[in-house]
Amino acid sequence: MTTETTDFGQIDGSDDAIRRLAAGLSRRGMLKFAGIGAASMLAGARAHAASSHAAEGEGGHVRVFDPNQHGKVHTLRSTPQTVRVGEMDPAVPPVLEIESGDVVHYPDTWVHWGNEAKYGMSFAERNVVRKRYPQGPQSLVGPVSIKGAMPGDVVECRMLRLRPIDWGWNSTVKGMGALPGDFQEPYLHYFRFDAERRFAEFAPGVRIPLAPAQGAIAAQPAGDKPTSALLLGANGGNLSLPALVEGTALFVSVQVPGARMWTGDSNAAQGDGAVNQTGIETAMEDLRIQYVLHKRIALSAPVAETPTHWIVLGSGSSLEDALTAGLRQMIGWVSAATGLSWHDVYALCSIEGGFRVTQYANQTQSNYRFQSPKVVQAMLPKRIFSAARQAQISQSLRGGA
Repeated sequence: MTTETTDFGQIDGSDDAIRRLAAGLSRRGMLKFAGIGAASMLAGARAHAASSHAAEGEGGHVRVFDPNQHGKVHTLRSTPQTVRVGEMDPAVPPVLEIESGDVVHYPDTWVHWGNEAKYGMSFAERNVVRKRYPQGPQSLVGPVSIKGAMPGDVVECRMLRLRPIDWGWNSTVKGMGALPGDFQEPYLHYFRFDAERRFAEFAPGVRIPLAPAQGAIAAQPAGDKPTSALLLGANGGNLSLPALVEGTALFVSVQVPGARMWTGDSNAAQGDGAVNQTGIETAMEDLRIQYVLHKRIALSAPVAETPTHWIVLGSGSSLEDALTAGLRQMIGWVSAATGLSWHDVYALCSIEGGFRVTQYANQTQSNYRFQSPKVVQAMLPKRIFSAARQAQISQSLRGGA
């Protein structure tokens, strides 16, 4: 294991004018949501309103965080000692301990199957490698312990920088994907990326813009046995959320002391649904995540914040179950944060909300012991809310920490 702490230079941030947001929290709503007194929540809201966290930029986009406000930067390299494949093992000691607000720089995350996948491998060669990992494919680096994190807290994972390596692939195993019976042969397509990591050439006249994201980010789930990274819960896990690019944040629930954060499954691009099972699978040569601890915040599902939307991930054994789970969680959260009734938020979701399939795949011939759930992202646009309402909703995820 190699770790080091260094000074961190400036990350290019937005020059957007900062508009301070008013903070009028509903005591009743916040008590329902997080079990926290109104006084502490109001103090947190005032701190939030006085920061540049919610600077509004051009086009009505609201900056999620200030990328130049952070603590120490720790470098965590991927080695056999810092990576576990396919599962999060509670018996593994932390490879790094950080303070809330620190940044972890991952300079060399691994591709699937313990970094054994190589550019140009045939499908048959890859299949031999794949079958060595029945627990799952993701090469997870961690765990990173956060001082003071306890069950019932939330970790905000801020996506500061995501730069992939120069290649990736898309593949489908026979009997998998949304159409497992339609294709009789497996599929494998390699990509080379341009030097600036802007695009990949798919075919003559077809160019794919890159939008790098981490497919798996999780706090260690409760329990004394390893947990598959193919699963998804309030602690995070197999997210596969295309919107989780630079400048966005993910909120996950802490379930064990220290939180024990894991990440892996890098994607250079991915569509909603990941219908053939994969996006453009890759690794990161420069991944930087800031971990911010928020005390005593109740969270029943992973939540993401982008410059334009709030997103709740609902999961289930069917798309119907996933959609209704995400919808209920969105209604309960926004109602508690704003004081709007459940009926009102239900109506808002029907009028302005969006519900996108995040993961949809059947696995009739899977190599892995676990199957990924169906996942739907419930989305509400920020533009429909006043500055004060936006502050209420955003602050409900952050409390007074």
